[in-house]
Amino acid sequence: MNIDGVLSIKTIHGRNGPFNVGRLITDLGEFAVKDTLLEQYDEGRYEGNFAITQIFPSSYFAGGRFVVEVRATLKSLNLIGIDELKPDDKAANTEPDPADEQSQTVVEASDSSVQTIQSSEIAAETDDITLFGSLWPLGDQVKLDPTVDRKRFRDQRNRLRTLDYIFDALDQVWNKTGSICESQ
Repeated sequence: MNIDGVLSIKTIHGRNGPFNVGRLITDLGEFAVKDTLLEQYDEGRYEGNFAITQIFPSSYFAGGRFVVEVRATLKSLNLIGIDELKPDDKAANTEPDPADEQSQTVVEASDSSVQTIQSSEIAAETDDITLFGSLWPLGDQVKLDPTVDRKRFRDQRNRLRTLDYIFDALDQVWNKTGSICESQ
C-alpha cells in the first residue's frame, strides 16, 4: 500500500554504536519503522509517499518497561521534503538496536571485515570487494541494497563516507563528492 505521511528519523546511540529508528505518521495511523534503509539518513523529518509492505505488532524491553508498538515495513519511499526534527521527535527514548534482532553469527562475520578494512591499503580494496559485493566497483553514484543485514549495511554506509561519498536523501543515492562538483 502507498500512503502519504511524515517519517521522523532519529539516531540513538546504543551498545553497537549509533543506529536510526523512525516514526511514520500517516492518515492511517502512527507506526514505528526500524528498516535497514533508515541507516543512511540523517536525523530529520522526511515528508513523502511511503510504500508499506507489512504492518505488525512488535514488543521489546527497555529501561525497565515492556513496550508494545505497531511497526511498518517500508518497501520504498518517495520524498518531497526534508525538515529538522521537532522537539517532540527528539524526546529521550530507549530502544534496542534492530541489529540485535538479527542472528549473532551474521554480526560476527561482519566484524572481521571491518577490522581488516583498517589494516592496509591493499587489504582495503579486497575488503571493499567483499563488503560491497555486486555493487563493486563503485561508480560516481551508489545505491545501497537495504536487504543485506543491518551490520553490513552500516559498514557499507560508513565506508562510503570514508571514500568521500555524500548521501542524497531525495534521490536515495550516494554521490562521490568530486563528481557532484564536476557535473555542476
